[in-house]
Amino acid sequence: MVGSQPLLRLPTSEELPCSDETPVDNELQNLIPNLLLTILASIWRERQDWFFGVDMGVYYLYEEERQPVVTPDGFLSVGVARRSSDRGRLSYVLWEENDIPPVLAIEIVSKHYNDEYSDKKEKYAKLGVKYYLIYNPNYWQRDKHQPFELYRLKQGKYILQTTEPYWIPEIGLSIGRSKVDHLGWQREWLLWYDREDNAYPIPEEVIKQLRQRAEQEYQRAQQQQQLAEQEYQRAEQQQQLAEQERQRAEQQQQLAEQERQRAEQQQQLAEQERQRAEQQQQLAEQERQRAQQQQQLAEQERQRAQQQQQLAERAAKALQEQQQQTVTQLFSLGLTIEQIATACNLTPNQVKQLKIED
Repeated sequence: MVGSQPLLRLPTSEELPCSDETPVDNELQNLIPNLLLTILASIWRERQDWFFGVDMGVYYLYEEERQPVVTPDGFLSVGVARRSSDRGRLSYVLWEENDIPPVLAIEIVSKHYNDEYSDKKEKYAKLGVKYYLIYNPNYWQRDKHQPFELYRLKQGKYILQTTEPYWIPEIGLSIGRSKVDHLGWQREWLLWYDREDNAYPIPEEVIKQLRQRAEQEYQRAQQQQQLAEQEYQRAEQQQQLAEQERQRAEQQQQLAEQERQRAEQQQQLAEQERQRAEQQQQLAEQERQRAQQQQQLAEQERQRAQQQQQLAERAAKALQEQQQQTVTQLFSLGLTIEQIATACNLTPNQVKQLKIED
């Protein structure tokens, strides 16, 4: 295990070599760790308490003695500053990192075997790396190992784990393998996974998702614009319909006002007609009364005439009777018809008639 810092002065990261200066013998030793770093930077973009090193020297003490540098192809530490300075880390020096060892170290086996299964395993155990992953995609049969072997440190010894993807509770992620197309290279890559073993997307997938999301957003924006245009047109149509309705309502109101005025005029005319009819009725009544009065007067006049006629008839009868008596007396005195006619102011015929009636 890593020992505590002795009193003696230790070199700084500025004074130490950046790595063991052993060049990688294939590009996967850089591409795979850098892919893990890129994905992790997306997953933990809000966190500032982690560091992922690629082909960087790690310096540590063991039993109070500085050990030779170890240079994993990739390693992850948590609980340390994301950035140590504007310049960034030149190497990972435990006595500058509060003696926090990496939680995970990754070695990618190359064409030339570099003691990943032996010497490096012992060094990482001394360093206190809790999880050690050896990825051997091309030479596992040569080395008589599996392509993916993850070890967990327990009581100073590494124990091979059998699950994949393997859940690392200290970081809340799993690590495993999947075949994806990265950098135009369709092959198996190491990836991070969530608790349900869903792989986190690689940059190309993120870009594709962002492009799809942007396209969907653009289409949604286009649809929204079309909907807004349709809504604007509907609103304009509604406004036109409302204006037409207002004009119709105004026309209806004008027609209603005209109808009311006509009705009022009709009512006035009807009232005038009623008054005229009433006047006519009154005049007719007056005429009837006048006619009745005229009839009464005529009846009275008839009755008076009848009375006058009766009086005249009685007078004529009395006169006739008187004339008859006079004629009779005169005849008895021996007067002639002519004499009697002259005496009574009658004609001879009238005298004769009176004599006959007598």
